Amino acid sequence: MRLRRLPVLGALTAGSLVLLAAGPAFAHVSVQPGEAEKGGYSTVNFKVPNERDDSSTTKLEVTLPTDHPLASVMPQPVPGWKVKVTKTKLAKPIEMHGEKITEAVSKVTWTGGKIEPGQFQQFPLSVGQLPEDADQLVFKALQTYDDKEVVRWIEEPKEGEAEPENPAPVLKLVAPAEGSDGHGGAASDHKDDDKGEDGEKNAADSDGDSSDTTARVLGIAGIVIGAAGVAFGVLASRRRSA
Repeated sequence: MRLRRLPVLGALTAGSLVLLAAGPAFAHVSVQPGEAEKGGYSTVNFKVPNERDDSSTTKLEVTLPTDHPLASVMPQPVPGWKVKVTKTKLAKPIEMHGEKITEAVSKVTWTGGKIEPGQFQQFPLSVGQLPEDADQLVFKALQTYDDKEVVRWIEEPKEGEAEPENPAPVLKLVAPAEGSDGHGGAASDHKDDDKGEDGEKNAADSDGDSSDTTARVLGIAGIVIGAAGVAFGVLASRRRSA
């Protein structure tokens, strides 16, 4: 019986080792959702878990990519945290909505709050316009604890290779879905719908105008006929009196 239990115990031990090895992989700073459409705008959340048992996270710095600068970056307020947006002059201006952009956000820093052990916090950002000539954006992040320890989540994951020890948050960029705002299909359909509604409305208005005109003509004709009838009656009465 003991011999039969050994493989089971070995399997359980191996499974436990796998779980222990996989545990830290879920504790790094990440960006969610993990993908967004090329050429569009997106709201992403930097999820920051506290992987320490005896200290709290008190600061997060996220560096935005310089090879594909984002002209529009707006943080959403996080209760208990202060946010600082740092801009940098661009070596090469970019064009957005017909205007030249000479600077872009290079870093966003959150301070003043606290992520206790066993908890996590999300830091939302609205970003755009996302590049159309890239497959991903890498955001390097620094996580600082109240004991002054700094964990640098800056290693870029490589396809086909094992995940690095301190992977940087990566936002995958995908082609816009057909009919989405990225292609303008949905907007065009909406315009067509509006046009159809306007056309129906105009047709209804035309029908209403035609009905009003007919009613007016019939009303005038009725008045004329009525007046003629009265005149005929008056004349007939005078002739009888004579």
